[in-house]
Amino acid sequence: MVTLTARWRRRIEASDRPAYLLIPELIAEDLRDQRLAARDRLPTLRELADALGMNYTTVARGYAEARKRGLIDSRTGSGSFVRGRGLALPLRNGTGAEMTMNMPPEPADAALVARMRDSAAEVMASTDLYGMLRYQDFGGTPEDRETGVHWLRRRLSGIDASRVLVCPGIHSVLAGLISQLARPGELICVDALAYPGLKAIATQFGVQLHPMALDDDGPDVAAFEHACKTLSPKAVYCNPTLLNPTTATMSLRRREALADVALRYSVPIIEDDAYAMLPRRKIPPVATFAPELTYYITGFSKCLGAGLRNAYVCAPSEKAAQRLAGALRATTVMASPFTNALVTRWVRDGTADAVLEAIRDESHSRYEMAVKHLGRYGVVAQPEGFHFWLPLDAAWSPVEFASYLRMQGVGVVASAAFSTDGNPPDAVRVCLGGPMGHDDCDRALQLIAETIEHPLHPHSTLA
Repeated sequence: MVTLTARWRRRIEASDRPAYLLIPELIAEDLRDQRLAARDRLPTLRELADALGMNYTTVARGYAEARKRGLIDSRTGSGSFVRGRGLALPLRNGTGAEMTMNMPPEPADAALVARMRDSAAEVMASTDLYGMLRYQDFGGTPEDRETGVHWLRRRLSGIDASRVLVCPGIHSVLAGLISQLARPGELICVDALAYPGLKAIATQFGVQLHPMALDDDGPDVAAFEHACKTLSPKAVYCNPTLLNPTTATMSLRRREALADVALRYSVPIIEDDAYAMLPRRKIPPVATFAPELTYYITGFSKCLGAGLRNAYVCAPSEKAAQRLAGALRATTVMASPFTNALVTRWVRDGTADAVLEAIRDESHSRYEMAVKHLGRYGVVAQPEGFHFWLPLDAAWSPVEFASYLRMQGVGVVASAAFSTDGNPPDAVRVCLGGPMGHDDCDRALQLIAETIEHPLHPHSTLA
């Protein structure tokens, strides 16, 4: 180490750059050239300050910068150790271990991709192009709505096109409903862990979210009833299938109980069933038990592809559908006619079912990877889902864990992003979909496991 620090001193003295920025660069260079290795102990701050002939504060800033870059780890009483470089998996833009965005996996099935491409080409070849470029009535063409009825009847019976709207994604429906059902300062009951997009929408409209505690069966119905008695909520929001983020699915009994309370207090239900089509074993929607109060929403971003911004909402009545159409028209104008036409074709010709089945199979394969690497750490996952919930022990806080993994090229989401009660559990959500291939997924899961197993000096692969 004496030789190393002597070389550092010569480099720092010869440079005009701030020493605190050169220290992490020198550590990275020595890692690359194998003069340092993962888990090597570094000099203490005082030792390095003396060796480099500089003040303690400058060296402390240099180590802090190295920690930010994921190069070292420092703990009081233990010293500073080299962490090394991670898996060098680039984030976003089509490759790498971007595990923050909950997107369906992309099956490597050339025949399926060809079928999707051919079907899309047929839509473009057979459509009235200028007609698609014009403004459309909100809610989709009659054919689009009938296709929506056909798709929704897999989950709901007794519906007709007068209650169904075709919309530009579930998020837009939630924005329209929140703006319509609640005014600023009023509240909506939600799960204690909920879709972050809903939190953002509520903040935008000044609507309060009242959390309901969660257990394995779903939200605490007694807490919901107490809120109905004392706080007069304007709606209750639920994500009953493969809850984002915990993957829990609300039990049949809990769905019935939630609907019963809503009926007794006339509280509208917003049922966000984004993942409804993924499980092969299906539980009836909450809307089944309170159809006169429920806005049932499902879409294609979670079962076909995140870029397919197309959703169906079944309103409690034709009049409610018309009111919602007005609210949505004010914020989104209309769903894309091109997207509507593509979805209608894929549902009608069976392509949607083929893609959905392939995504189920691919999700199951990645679920098995997750269990292999993380099963012993209490991972909570479902075979047909493509995200999982990972509890953490006291060695890591969720934010520190997510920050460290991001420096290693793996993106996960800390529990605080989902918390509506200000008391997030020690856990992170990890997504397994998107363009990430099997090898990247497996390596990223291995890195996550090693980070949990060795919280102070996780195994690292030198770049």
